[in-house]
Order: sequence, then structure tokens, then C-alpha cells
Amino acid sequence: MRTIVLLTQKGGTGKTTLAASLAVAAAQSGERVIALDLDPQASLVHWAERRAAAHAVNRIMVEPLERERLQRLRAILDGLASAGFTLAIFDTAGADGPAVRLITEAADLCLLPARPTRLDMEATAATFRALFLAKRKAAFVLNQCPVTYRSSRAGQAAKGLTELGVLAEPMLATRMDYQDAIAAGLGVTEYDPGGRAAAEIKTLWNWSRAQFGSAKNESKSDAKSEPNELKSERPAEHRPSRQAAAAA
Repeated sequence: MRTIVLLTQKGGTGKTTLAASLAVAAAQSGERVIALDLDPQASLVHWAERRAAAHAVNRIMVEPLERERLQRLRAILDGLASAGFTLAIFDTAGADGPAVRLITEAADLCLLPARPTRLDMEATAATFRALFLAKRKAAFVLNQCPVTYRSSRAGQAAKGLTELGVLAEPMLATRMDYQDAIAAGLGVTEYDPGGRAAAEIKTLWNWSRAQFGSAKNESKSDAKSEPNELKSERPAEHRPSRQAAAAA
């Protein structure tokens, strides 16, 4: 079983929203997914409750994971793998050092969402350095970017993050589909399968899945991975009609 951890010290970067939509995209690609919520606010668990009310087609198990159970995390993951799960996605709380260390030790890939602001980039860079020193595979996810073609703010942020480490593909724009989908208990690929947000999440999932294979070939020395080419953001257009979704 593979594990993805959404991780950052800053709040408001979109960890829960990305965890939910990534879980759906992975399930749609054939993975059997469990999402584990470590945030005391339990936002992902509440999303799952709305998801049950919406009668969503793609099956995803969502469970809280309390801090006191983290010492048994390896055994928990082994049990989930034995039960047939192929992917675990962790939604973490910010700035919880001991808990985060236990989770990252079991992670195949750590995704670090950051908005194109200096405060986000500085906070996320510190997290990336810690993961690099711990020899964990990690990548920045540039999130909530302005929806304009070749935004200078997003471009400068992308350049800064690639100088620090690996930047996942693609840049994710600020789109209402992300908020509307999570309010309805859905992922964006369910809420509006033909929309731009859905295309972004599909690309991010495919990029993340590719990292699982490349991890086998990486040296465990202190050499950094080469950054991936970033895809350009296209201008906003009139959004296509959404599929009917149950209200939250």
C-alpha cells in the first residue's frame, strides 16, 4: 500500500480540499482508498459525512486518526493493506511536530501545499528542508494561484519553489469548483468532471502516482531530485455546466 501525506505548517493552504479531491481521483483510477484525518477540526471527516448524504458513487473510507494511535501507525497500515486498501491519504494538522514526524516516517510521498505568497513559501520551505534531511520524498504543490494566464505572482512563486526543491505538476488555480465540491461532499472530478479544476486534480494525481515508481530508483543519499517542468495556467473561460450534485 502507498501513502500520501498532505503537510504544511501554515493553515489555509488547502490541505483538506486537496486530500479529498485526490482521494476521489485515485478511487476513480482504480485505487482502493482510505483517507485518515489527523486534524482535530475533523474537516475531512465532516466532508465524508456530507459525502454519504450525497450518495457519491466512488467509495472512499474516511476515518479519524487520533494522536495516541500514531505509535501503532505501522501496524495500522499493515492491517489496512491486508484488508485490501491500496492507498492511504493523510490530512494533517499544522505545526504538530511529534505527530507529523511519525506520519512522515511512513509516507511514500509528502505533498506540501503553498499559496503564492511569501509567508506561505517561507513556512513551506522550512518543512521541505526538514523532510529532505529526513530523506523523505517531498514536493511542493503551488495552490490557489490567480486564474490568469502566466500570472507573474504564480510564476515567481513557482521559480522560487523549484529553486528549493521539487514542484509538483500542475499549478492549481483558485476556482470555486474546489469549494463547491467539498461543500457537497464530492471531489472536483465528480462535481464537474469536464471542468478545469477536475483537469488539475487528475494531473496532480497522475504526477503523484508516477512518483511511487520513481521512488524505487532514487538513491538514498542526500542528492535532490530534479524539479519537474511546470505546466502553464490557461486563461479562465466560461465554465461548463456542472453535473447535478446534492447540496451539503
